[in-house]
Amino acid sequence: MEREAIVSEAAIQRRVAELADQICREYGLEKREDRLLLVGVLKGSFHFLSDLSRQLSFDVEVDFISVSSYAGEKKSSGIVQIRKDLDTNIEGRDVLIVEDIVDTGATLRHLRELLGTRKPRSLRVVSLLSKLQARGIPSDIEYIGFEIPDEFVVGYGLDYGERFRNLPYIAILREG
Repeated sequence: MEREAIVSEAAIQRRVAELADQICREYGLEKREDRLLLVGVLKGSFHFLSDLSRQLSFDVEVDFISVSSYAGEKKSSGIVQIRKDLDTNIEGRDVLIVEDIVDTGATLRHLRELLGTRKPRSLRVVSLLSKLQARGIPSDIEYIGFEIPDEFVVGYGLDYGERFRNLPYIAILREG
């Protein structure tokens, strides 16, 4: 398998800091008692969630949800399965879904619908990567790190068969 780096480690760290600044400005939670709940979508978001949470200037809570739509393949099956649900009651809370990548948008649509039924005060999404070409139409993503081509990518938490998550950059993975 050949890897072609498309987003460097330095670019990721710069963009995470910019996203954190934007989130801090828009939520304004420094002046409030409630804490923003970051919901990491496992497994791919763990590096992004960790780096983002440390850049935020206010207290946050963290929970995780695990979903699957790839089943070990390079293309989404279109069927979203919840493998681990939240441990936190989100009713009346400000919730920020932390995604590694939004590809077809099916997983994100499913998560928004599911979590929306639990009556959060607000429900927003931050995604490190977005493949607008794969969706054809924009999804509801309030904060986007990078728009990338419709290619299969690995690194910084994203994997292929549980490999390559530990790469500190984002790379296109090609047979070869």
